[in-house]
This record gives sequence, C-alpha cells and structure tokens, in this order.
Amino acid sequence: MDNKQLGDQIVESVGGEENINSLVHCATRLRFKLVDHGEVDKETLQDNPEVLTVVEKGGQLQVVIGNNVGKVYTEIMGHHHIRTREDDDGKGNHENVGVIAKVFEYISGTLSPLIPALAGAGMIKALLALLSILHLIDPEGTTYSVLNAAASGLFYFLPIFVGISAAKQLNANLFVGGAIAAGLLDPNFTALMEQSGDVSFMGLPLVVTDFSSTVFPLLIAMAIYAPLERLIKRYTPDTIQLFFVPMLGILIMVPLTALIFGPFSEYISSAIANGITYMFDVSAIITGIIIASAWPFLVILGVHWGVVPIMIANFSRGGDLINPITAASVFAQIGIAFGIFLRAGKDKQLRSLSFAATLSGLFAGVTEPILYGLILRYRKLMPLVLIAGAIGGAIMATFGVKLYTFVFNSIFTIPAYSPMFGYVVGIGISFIAGTILAFIFGTTGKKKQTESKEKEHEGESPEGTSSQETGKNDSLLTPLSGEMIPLEDIDDPVFSTGAMGKGIGIEPDEGIVVAPFDGKVSTLFPTKHAIGLVSEEGVEVLIHIGLDTVQLESKYFEAHVKQDATVKKGDQLVTFDPKGIQEAGYHVTTPVIVTNTADYLDVIPAASRHVEMDDTILTIVK
Repeated sequence: MDNKQLGDQIVESVGGEENINSLVHCATRLRFKLVDHGEVDKETLQDNPEVLTVVEKGGQLQVVIGNNVGKVYTEIMGHHHIRTREDDDGKGNHENVGVIAKVFEYISGTLSPLIPALAGAGMIKALLALLSILHLIDPEGTTYSVLNAAASGLFYFLPIFVGISAAKQLNANLFVGGAIAAGLLDPNFTALMEQSGDVSFMGLPLVVTDFSSTVFPLLIAMAIYAPLERLIKRYTPDTIQLFFVPMLGILIMVPLTALIFGPFSEYISSAIANGITYMFDVSAIITGIIIASAWPFLVILGVHWGVVPIMIANFSRGGDLINPITAASVFAQIGIAFGIFLRAGKDKQLRSLSFAATLSGLFAGVTEPILYGLILRYRKLMPLVLIAGAIGGAIMATFGVKLYTFVFNSIFTIPAYSPMFGYVVGIGISFIAGTILAFIFGTTGKKKQTESKEKEHEGESPEGTSSQETGKNDSLLTPLSGEMIPLEDIDDPVFSTGAMGKGIGIEPDEGIVVAPFDGKVSTLFPTKHAIGLVSEEGVEVLIHIGLDTVQLESKYFEAHVKQDATVKKGDQLVTFDPKGIQEAGYHVTTPVIVTNTADYLDVIPAASRHVEMDDTILTIVK
C-alpha cells in the first residue's frame, strides 16, 4: 500500500474531510482534531496493517504510523482539503474535554510541527560538540561560528515560531502571532535589560524578561490573543479590518506580554525548575527513578511533547536535567527490543520486528515501534522496561547529567550531554539491563509454540494443563481452501514480522472466502480485499486477500456481506478472481491473522499442509 492510499483510508476512517478540523504530525503519529469522534471507525484504523495503534487523548485522535508518518501526512494534505485550523463559526471538537487535557492538546499541537526543525538544529549542535572533542574544528574559528549560528538561530528566535504555530492552532492570524513574538526580540526591547535602575511602561513597572529561547510566554500570549482577535474583528468594519485588527492586536499584546505574561511565565517555569531541583536535593536517585518510570506512559498516551517546554526553559537556567533521565527510559526500551531479538531464536517474525525496532531506537531515538510493537503486545515486558529505565534514571540523576540544546536520545547525540561519561554510563546500563531482563524473562516466541505443540502431541495441553482442559481453547477453521504456509514466509513484512498478530498464510485454490466461525463482520474494507471478523467468543480475525491488492480498488473482488453483519460458520463473505489478480501483477497469498493475539496465552498454527473447508488452521490458547 502506498502512502497516498494509506492517507486516503485514514481520512475515510476518521469520518472524511468534513469531520477533520485540524491535522498535524509529530515523529511517529498523525494528530487529528475532529468535529465528532463518534464518526471514527476505530476498528478499521486498527485493522490497517500500516497503522501501529490508535490513541484517543486530550481531545485528539492519534494514529500511530511510525517513521513513515511525514510522507503519509504530505499525501493527505496534498490530496485532501483539510482545514489546518478551526472555522470562525466555532465549529470544533464538541466532546467534553477537561482543562488539563485541553492544555496538553494545545501545547502538543503547537510544538509538534516544530519538532523536525528542533531535532535538526539539535543534531547540528551535537555534531559540532563531537567535532570539537575530536579537535576536527576550531571552536574559535569562523567555520564553527557559521555552523553554530545555523543551529542556534532557531533556538534564539524560537518564540517567533511558537507564536506562528500557536496562532495556527488557535485559528488566529499566523503572522500576527509571529510579529508579537518578534517585537519582544527586537534590539530596542532587549536593550532595556542593560539599563540601570527601574524600567517602566506608561508608568507601570516593567520587569524586562529575556524572551529568547522561551516557549511559555508566547503560549500564554497566543491563548489570549486568539479570542481577542475574534472580538476585535466582530466590532471592526470590513473596510479597515486588514490593518486595524493586526495593528490593535500587536499594540495590546506586545506590552501585555512584556508586563505580565513574560514575568509570570518566568516565575512559573522557575518554580517548576526549583521544584525539580529540590527533588534532586532531597533524593536524586528517587527523582531519576520517578521521571524515567513515568516517561513510557507519557509516550504511550501521546502527551510527552507537553513536557518539552519545561526542558527548553531549563536550557537558559544552566541546562536541563529531565531529558537525560528520559534517555535512560529510551535506551531501556531499546535494550528490551535487543533482548527479544537475542531470545527469539529461530522465530523469524519476532527477530525481524525486534531488530528493526532496535535500529529505530538506536539511530533515530524513536521508540514507538518498540512500545506498540513489542511492549504493549507482550505486556509482561512493561515491568522490565520500568526496572531498566529506573536504574539508568537513577544513575543519570546521580551524575547530574544535563542537556543544553534540544536533541532526540540516540547514539548520535551523545556529545550533546554533559558530563558525557555519566550519560554514557546511564544509557549503557539501561540498555544492558533491558537486554538481560528481556533475554531472561521476555517473550518466548516460536520456542514456546514448539513446546506447546509437542505437549499437545503427547496428549497434554499447552502450559501443562490436562487434555480435557485443552478443549476450552478455540480452534480457528480455515476461511478458504488452499496450501497453508508459515506466517514468516509471507512476502510482506507487515504480516511476516507478526506486527499485526500471529496467524498463517494460505495460497488459495479458488476465490471463495467463508466465515470460519459464528460472529460479526467488524471491518469490511471499501476495496473488498480484506475483511475483519469477531467471533462470539471474542476472537478477532483479519482475512487479507492477496498482498498490496488494495491498489486494485475492488477490481476482481465482490463482497457478499456488509459491515456489522452477523454471519454463521460457512457463510460466503467475499469472492475474488485469483487468476485476474495474478495477471494484474499481485500475489494472492492470503494472510489470516488473529489481530488480538495479545489477549491470549498463545496462537498456535497447525502444520503447513493443504487445507479444505472445516480444517483447523490455528489454535487460540486461552
């Protein structure tokens, strides 16, 4: 499936263009703000093999895709009329979202579009630090100054970018938002910091604040400016709105931010920083454990970018202590993935998934594939990652490791941290602890399946229960006849790695798909190439006819049931033309996947062979 088709399916599943108020993306997920969350077809989204998971948090629908998210976002915005801000008539998300959730939504929505630029500039900083350590560049030379300016410019003028992004988030004029921030960075204003004695504005005492590299003042200012702009527009004649609305907005907001929001934000962020410092003074070890343990849950909920303003504010106070501790959690997750890779043995599915997730974390600092593909799938891994992360977090806090510019936590950004030795020890021990714990206590992969099969052949049930008790397990009958093949032999990594769940593949003899059990049609793709079912016992099955056949746009497929239809075992679901599909250049290999594999002790495939209707292909171990 190409990025355009994926984007089209996602837009359709969230209720279409008319149901989307705004769309942004971060490193791994699309973040939708919707008119009505009731219009979302969440099951279809989750059944899509290109979607890792779907999260609803803070009034947003977050569709987690992974590293390919930027390309999917580009295709969606290029082929759909998506509003990037709410309409002036107030149409928006009508769900009852709490104040805290709205705050996180606002902060996250504002900062998410800036993350690529922040990460890029931060990487340049890390590269310069590495070159300086290796004596490959003179820190006093012109070359260093030019490259340092390329990295530092974004951070110095960050308020302007925040003003623009926040105004967009709140449906205000983007460039007026930037102009308000620019006024606070103008040399005429910053020069006031050098004046001796009291400084006032129209008789009011003015506490001159350094707004460079800050986030909070503009977040507050834009939250006030957006409704103010709408109020001014309401009472301003159309003939003068072009200049009068922005003029009055700038005249009001620049002094107001300088007088109130800047000092207030400084006090608040200082209080937060002092609170964290106090926690470090009381017990650095406990503080490190708490922050590192909380980080995976913040990432899973999609609110971790809401912590970024605190980190950035700390840069101007002598460095940030939070980011290095979160790095311990990141490398603990990478260690978990690597431990699973070592433990997986001959299980090609698990090895492929865990190895790819390890590389994603090490080289890009992106751990969502680990969290969603491994840790949430095999839930006993969660306490392991908490233990490994807590150990590294305690070490980071003990060494007092700090960060001075925004970077992702990867092996390439090690020079950005100080002391570097403490950081390397912290992430190294987290990684090693995660690897060892996962190797000893992690998922067993194919080895467990093999042992279960051997026990079944000996008259025992998996997990050592009696043969009589084994009857409580569910047997999945084949939905089509043909040659059964192992999942890892399917020529599609989305299925062969087990990312969608465990199952098997079938090379069909004929183009008929029937219901393998009594249940309900949970998902019927518009292209009719795939259908999702839920049995009366709760087993969720995806039958995906062919590979990449979504591109045929329903040609060669005919559905005989509708979405949400109740079906009986043996009912005809879909018919298709295998010869036509093959002549069009596509494989007819049909994966049959138990998509809620994580809800069961195991899903065990039968031996590969030719199967006919009523043959058992999978055993679901409860």
